Amino acid sequence: MPFPSDYQPAPDLLKDRVILVTGAGDGIGRAMARAAAAHGATVILLGKTVSKLEAVYDEIEQAGGPQPAIYPLNLEGATPADYDQLALTLEGNFGRLDGLLHNAAMLVYLSRLKDHEIEDWLRIMQVNLNAPFMLTQACLDLLSRSGDASVVFTSDSAGPAHKPYWGAYGVSKCGIECMAQTWAQELARTPVRVNLVDPGPTRTALRKRVFPAEDASQLKTPDALAPLYLWLLGPDSHGVRGEKLSA
Repeated sequence: MPFPSDYQPAPDLLKDRVILVTGAGDGIGRAMARAAAAHGATVILLGKTVSKLEAVYDEIEQAGGPQPAIYPLNLEGATPADYDQLALTLEGNFGRLDGLLHNAAMLVYLSRLKDHEIEDWLRIMQVNLNAPFMLTQACLDLLSRSGDASVVFTSDSAGPAHKPYWGAYGVSKCGIECMAQTWAQELARTPVRVNLVDPGPTRTALRKRVFPAEDASQLKTPDALAPLYLWLLGPDSHGVRGEKLSA
């Protein structure tokens, strides 16, 4: 089922759904958290900077969305025990999870592999690859309690294209694609469906760090991605599994 190019999400598309968004304090994560709440979802805002999460929380409340929740977590230093505690907290407060949007990512610099600092390699792998694995694994039981749970991983063409100089970030995005496809196949007979989104060039702080001289006004805003992410998170994409969709 291809994504309809003229797709318009219903106002109550995500009503009564509980959706966790990582990297929710900025960029695509912030935009998708606000969009999900605008369409009825109770959104769990996960990120490392509390002030940013609080700002998104206020924006959602001021727009009249369901009361969101804030869960501060630094993915760079989070341990398996931290993810288990997160799952226990979600179980106690919500009882289930209907959506999980993996958006958080780290990109420190572009570099040849031979010059890549080992410490930065490990940090990037921890945030971009290990964290999504541990979070998905920890939340799998909660997702399985939903009648139609959707897990969406955010990819990047820099990974699958094997572009030089993208270092740990590019390798981590290759890993994300492989992991998402593996999850999709292993969960094929469950209520949990897994898909990927490649946002393409988008006006975010991460991209600005890599292309500081680029004219950002020529890039799409994170809000422009909302229909695609909402379609995957909601019931209109029921049955779609293991797909990679590009904006």
